[in-house]
Amino acid sequence: MDFDVTAAWHVASPYAFLSRLRREQPVFSSEHLGAYVLTRYADVRAAYGDPRRFSSRGSLTISRSLTEETRAKLGEHGSFLSSFVANVDPPDHTRLRRSVSRAFTPRAVAALEREFRRLNEELLDRVEPRGEADFVTDLGHEPSVRLTARFIGVPAADEAFVQARVKDWFQLFLSPQPAERQLELAGSFLTYLDYVDRLVARRRAEPREDFVTLMTRSGLAHREVVELISTILLGGNDTVPNQLGNSVHRLLREGLWPVPDALLAGAVEECMRIDGASLGSFRYAATDVELHGVTIPRGSLVLLSSDSAGHDESVFPDPERFVPDRPNADAHLVFGYGIHFCVGAALGRLQLRTALEVLGRRLPYLRLTGGAPSYRRSLVGRGLTSLPVAWTRT
Repeated sequence: MDFDVTAAWHVASPYAFLSRLRREQPVFSSEHLGAYVLTRYADVRAAYGDPRRFSSRGSLTISRSLTEETRAKLGEHGSFLSSFVANVDPPDHTRLRRSVSRAFTPRAVAALEREFRRLNEELLDRVEPRGEADFVTDLGHEPSVRLTARFIGVPAADEAFVQARVKDWFQLFLSPQPAERQLELAGSFLTYLDYVDRLVARRRAEPREDFVTLMTRSGLAHREVVELISTILLGGNDTVPNQLGNSVHRLLREGLWPVPDALLAGAVEECMRIDGASLGSFRYAATDVELHGVTIPRGSLVLLSSDSAGHDESVFPDPERFVPDRPNADAHLVFGYGIHFCVGAALGRLQLRTALEVLGRRLPYLRLTGGAPSYRRSLVGRGLTSLPVAWTRT
């Protein structure tokens, strides 16, 4: 078997395969990915912390599967994210991260918690009387999407437009697609970029109290701001909601619902460890790298599998067992490590804790009602496409 993210078994439960790789081929050359894969926790963590050997420059522009026709349609935007903070090395990274960090102060994050709690309560006021729903489409996404839009400065009337375009953005660059679908997604992506470009231009002319305005005053170039805004919208519209869906699915299967307050913080970390929405990050070998008897040639693409690292038996004993009070659960690498540790990690954790607390209080009898869940195909993310639930008392 290869690292085949188009296969249902791989996106749903690749852990037996990854365990074998950690034992037998900790540096795995994947023909399917066209990349080397690091699977052991120590190696993944060390690579995250070593930008001199494992470069981030260009690592997010995973567009090798795009057809020539799609590349021609994208034009200069085929190199999208070329100046995004997670896609560059120092000194550019240092400058960009310093600007972004200004928006994630403890005071700002606390204010976002109050707003996020309100958005969850408001949604449940509407949905709770129904007694059942699809968690993914009806409950898991809206509060995070709306919070991110308000934080960024996206008008409420544009939230649905942005959410749809961000979904297409993800599929185009980070999920394998047939040729005709690529062209459709490329058109949507260009429309999305034009929207963000115009939003940034408006905030330069008419400042407001939002993230876009803050970034226009940070000294960053216009393209840097556009790419930054575009990608933060991806996190709020995609990564955090996917992690919430994965977490609710896990907690319901484990019979830990509602989550007791004393276990909530630990359960969030354990959910990210065992069912992370982020599966890893790509890097390029900046030099020949010798590891476990394998030479990774300079210029090779390398996948740092945080998914495999989170199930490494040498760090997390009995890794396939869900332990809500696991003492080192927060050592997972879902948010990365080192200079590229996710700047929004505190906000992401806060959203997960808040959503699970509100959902548990409002829907204490929540239960699964469908069959086996289905997962979307993706190079770097795990998310459910549907999760039928009900919450009437039986």
